[in-house]
Amino acid sequence: MSQYTFGGVVDGDFETVREDIVAALGQEGFGVLTEIDVAATMKAKLDKDVPAYRILGACNPSLAFEAIAHDPQIGALLPCNVVVRQTKNGVAIDFMDPQAVLGLVGSDVGELAAEVRGRLNKVKESVLG
Repeated sequence: MSQYTFGGVVDGDFETVREDIVAALGQEGFGVLTEIDVAATMKAKLDKDVPAYRILGACNPSLAFEAIAHDPQIGALLPCNVVVRQTKNGVAIDFMDPQAVLGLVGSDVGELAAEVRGRLNKVKESVLG
């Protein structure tokens, strides 16, 4: 992974894994506000074929409310993005690490970032094992 993501790779059909992630996010109080089909966009805009790649903009309303109440500008760092992408080895799932990203704001939101990370980690574990 990177300094700003965590996740892993799972065997399975891309669409099924995407649906599993959306369902697991829901179990942790996250809804998917946006879904960007990067592969379709690359094909439409550049006529380039790339493997399946979706960016899910996940949001837990109560946690987002708390973050925005603390710092109204924090919305620029929301929602929590989850990338689902096809690789040669399976379907990769990359979670934005809220502790890394919200660390830009300072230690005042450290507990909140840890809670979001914990919930996203539960999503990861439920899908990746």
